[in-house]
Amino acid sequence: MSRVQETIDVDVPISTAYNQWTQFEQFPMFMEGVEEITQIDDRHNRWKTKIAGVSREFDTEIVDQVPDDHVAWRTVTGEVKQSGMVSFQPLDSGHTRIVMSMDYQPEGLAEKAADMVNMLDRQVRGDLKRFKNFIEKRGSETGGYRGKL
Repeated sequence: MSRVQETIDVDVPISTAYNQWTQFEQFPMFMEGVEEITQIDDRHNRWKTKIAGVSREFDTEIVDQVPDDHVAWRTVTGEVKQSGMVSFQPLDSGHTRIVMSMDYQPEGLAEKAADMVNMLDRQVRGDLKRFKNFIEKRGSETGGYRGKL
């Protein structure tokens, strides 16, 4: 297993950042390589990705979710093997630190080579920057799920 961890500070309150992050079907708006996410129920999502020309479909399960604190997940079907957590920390009333941690198993030569040059680290860093731009430009979330799982 390999691990990636990235952090970014966003200029919105913690509830705004957290609420937007729970809108999984909106991830393609800021996550490079994510073509579509379908939310099946409160715990399960189906992902369609295309990264470096390789298309993948897999399902994830939310294993732990606490409003304004964190969302943890793991893959449950497909070739992609990963688990992770995104956590939210208030810096003050209008600023939030987001920490993304993910463990993953690279499959095949191309993914192993990409892992050796930290390609996923750069992709996650870019996705967080795009999330920051997305939520700061909007100034408010597009929706939110406040349930505890």
